Amino acid sequence: MRILFIGDVIGKPGRDIVASILPRLTEEYETDLVIANSENLAGGFGVTPAVAEEMFALGVDILTSGNHIWDKKEVEEYIAKEHRLLRPANYPEQAPGKGSLVLEQGGCPIGVLNLQGRAFMPTIDCPFRIGEREIGRLRRQTALIFVDFHGEATAEKQAFAWYVDGKVSAVIGSHTHVQTADERILPGGTAYLTDAGMTGGRDSVIGMNVEEPIAKFITGLPKRFHPASGAPQLCGVMVEIDERSGRAASITRIQRER
Repeated sequence: MRILFIGDVIGKPGRDIVASILPRLTEEYETDLVIANSENLAGGFGVTPAVAEEMFALGVDILTSGNHIWDKKEVEEYIAKEHRLLRPANYPEQAPGKGSLVLEQGGCPIGVLNLQGRAFMPTIDCPFRIGEREIGRLRRQTALIFVDFHGEATAEKQAFAWYVDGKVSAVIGSHTHVQTADERILPGGTAYLTDAGMTGGRDSVIGMNVEEPIAKFITGLPKRFHPASGAPQLCGVMVEIDERSGRAASITRIQRER
C-alpha cells in the first residue's frame, strides 16, 4: 500500500499545483491512496464545500485538517455529511464531523486518523488519550493506520510517534508549513516525519505574501494575510506499507515545483 500525503495546501496557488502535478506523482509512485491537509484550502484559512469538492475531483481521496477547520462557517454543515473530510478527533464530540475513518482501497482496508496537538495550540482534548482510543478502535478493523498529527511543537509530535510506535503505520506531522528532514521508520515499524511541509507559494512566509507577515512582526499590529502568488511548490511524503503486517516499508520526502 503506497500512500501519498500532501502537506498543508495553501489557497488557490496550492490547489493549482496539486492539479498540475498530482497525476504525474500518482503515476510515478504508483500511489494507492492520496491524503491532503486541507485546513488552508480557502484563501489560506479554512475550507469551503467548493474547494473540498475541487480537491476530490483532482484525485485526492481524503482531506485532513487542523485548527483552521472552522474558519469558514459553511464547512460545519458540509463536514457533518462528508466523511472524506476529517477534523481532529480530539475536538469535543459535539463538534460536527469525524476524526477518523476506515476505507477500502484495492480490497485493503486502511484507517486514517486526524489529531491536533495542544502545545502552543488551542486547548482541546488530549491527543494522546484520544489517539490511543481511536487507534484501538481502528485496529479492530485494520492494521494499516495513517495518522496526520497537526501540531506546533516538534517534541509533542515526536513523543506521540514513539507512544504509538508499532500500533500505527505512519505518523506524519502538519501545521508548521516547513518540511523537516527527519523522516525515519521507528523500531516498531511506524514511519515518522515531523512536518510534511506546505503546498503553495514557494517565495513566501509559510505560504503567505511576505510583506504582510513582515509588517506584522515590525509593527505588532494585526494584518490580514493572503496566499503568496508566484512559483508554487508541492511538499509531501510517500509512505509504503506492508499490507499484511501494517508496518512501514519505506518513507520518502517529496518536494516538487511545477
